[in-house]
Amino acid sequence: MSEKSRTVIVTGATAGVGRAIARSFACAGDRVGLIARDVEALEELRRDLQAFGVDAACEPADVADADETFAAAARLEDRLGPVDIWINDAMETIFSRVADMSPAEFHRVTEVTVYGTMAALRSMRRRGEGRIIQIGSALAYRGIPLQSAYCGAKHAIRGFTDSLRSELLAERSRITVSIVELPAVNTPQFDWARAHLSRTPRPMGRPVEPEVVAQAVYRAAEGRWREYWLGLPTILLILADFALPGALDRYLAATAIEGQQTETPMPLDRPDNLERPVTPLHRARGSFAAESKTHAPMVVGEVARLGVIAAGALVFFIAGAAFAAARRGRRFAASP
Repeated sequence: MSEKSRTVIVTGATAGVGRAIARSFACAGDRVGLIARDVEALEELRRDLQAFGVDAACEPADVADADETFAAAARLEDRLGPVDIWINDAMETIFSRVADMSPAEFHRVTEVTVYGTMAALRSMRRRGEGRIIQIGSALAYRGIPLQSAYCGAKHAIRGFTDSLRSELLAERSRITVSIVELPAVNTPQFDWARAHLSRTPRPMGRPVEPEVVAQAVYRAAEGRWREYWLGLPTILLILADFALPGALDRYLAATAIEGQQTETPMPLDRPDNLERPVTPLHRARGSFAAESKTHAPMVVGEVARLGVIAAGALVFFIAGAAFAAARRGRRFAASP
């Protein structure tokens, strides 16, 4: 249990990673505010969290609507107290080639990502302190086929967060902002995301379970680093994009389109959650539990970058020393 109970707001709280995060903080004794679109799913989760003996409250809102998001945040703060931690988890995605996607669909996916942070700032700036956690993705660094809208949104939130962080530092604010970059996660997104495909979507590679992410986010909320990378695929993808982006283009072109589709044909009547929630699918885990991992390493992004730089410098030093030694050897051999 936390030594001191905190007020924690989670957007996108009723399913997948958001649901697991809400349970994680409630289990630790924190007050939890829930924001999502589905009233029925919100009420069910609120009752579930109250079983931990904590205060839990919910507010239905579409986080792509700024006014709804701000109003929901204000009501939750009135009921639970000043916001200590705000976790932006709400997301939507579309599995589609760019050519098959409409501008309205692309806009919808992007708009979901921003207003939660603005709502958090409205609350936290009055006290000058708080912690904002953005739920990011390895795809914030490296876009992949069939998820251009989602990748664009995650790239955007990373740039947005960098700008905000610098502004807060300039103000000497005690509000801190971090991003947790995720690998593929076994959530209902693959069951309810809109998809312009011939076969149903699936995670690329082996996903992790949502509870793995929840544990990582809980640790990140108590830390102060700017960025955390969760899972070996995340670490490798980000570093590979730094080192060999062109080779990664070709690798993903060859593997990621087939790798994100099952063998099951896409049902013509499959419901999707782009414009409205799909109530029966509000759960933490998706359909890929049989192949999902229940643990994953997490590294601090800044430390990982320094490690790569140090390793590169060491390789450069060793190569330079070997080259110099070889030149000295040739001179010695050529001497009379």
